[in-house]
Amino acid sequence: MATARVRHRWDLAVALGAIAIAMVLLSAPATGPLPPADAFGPPLRVCADPNNLPFSNRAKEGFENRIAALLAAELGRPLHYVWLPERRGYVRHTLGAGVCEMLLGVPEHLAAAVLVTRPYYRSTYVFLSRAGDARTVRSLDDPLLQRLRVGVHMIGDDYQNTPPAHALARRHIVRNVVGFPIYGDYTKPNPPSKLVEAVARGDIDLAIIWGPFAGYFAPRQPVKLRILPVEPQADGPRLPFTFAMALGVDPQDSTLRDRLDAILARRRGDIERLLDRYGVPRVRDTAGPAS
Repeated sequence: MATARVRHRWDLAVALGAIAIAMVLLSAPATGPLPPADAFGPPLRVCADPNNLPFSNRAKEGFENRIAALLAAELGRPLHYVWLPERRGYVRHTLGAGVCEMLLGVPEHLAAAVLVTRPYYRSTYVFLSRAGDARTVRSLDDPLLQRLRVGVHMIGDDYQNTPPAHALARRHIVRNVVGFPIYGDYTKPNPPSKLVEAVARGDIDLAIIWGPFAGYFAPRQPVKLRILPVEPQADGPRLPFTFAMALGVDPQDSTLRDRLDAILARRRGDIERLLDRYGVPRVRDTAGPAS
């Protein structure tokens, strides 16, 4: 993911208003030796999760991998990955520890912890169901949510959970909710995809999930699935369901931030097309154009 991966990434309740995918260091070696520092310039060191499609993986198949490659090429620097699973304390153990100089998929409002660029996309949580199911949910206040088997990603039992989990609990919708660990079995590919697969199998009737996860994994299921954005876009002032995602750099490195901002503006069309390829749903900011 957001987090974390929405995923869709960062502690899906703190960092993404609640996508929350910011997390604990689990060391993993970087792949291969560093390229020569004088090849084009010093390597661009990027921290990324090695098992978190559609965002990133060790095979560099995620859309964040593609964007990182585009940015490195524009900067004229070799790209070097430091692979770290995204867990709590992720910012502290990556940028904070100086092991890398750039993170992708950083919530825009995380600016207190990192220096963020302009957002390069704005996505939303979505309702995911089987296309053939006549029971269509479009709102968090739909009475159907009281009766359907609803799946959500869960983070833990310490109240740091995803926006859907909090929104349903506020409505006393608990007994028919099925939790799926956002981290899951990390020895298997793409743990967050299990929630999408459960909808496709009919184990649950509906999932409320970070949009990039749904947009990427839904077309890969054996049955057609329906994706609808969660309404409203915010469940009260403290629980948003849409998040603008940016790049994050060290708070002292405004030079790199400014250069990345210029590239994001110049290559906006290419990045939009890339996000389309990965099925990332985007929404418009109420104050302006789509991010």
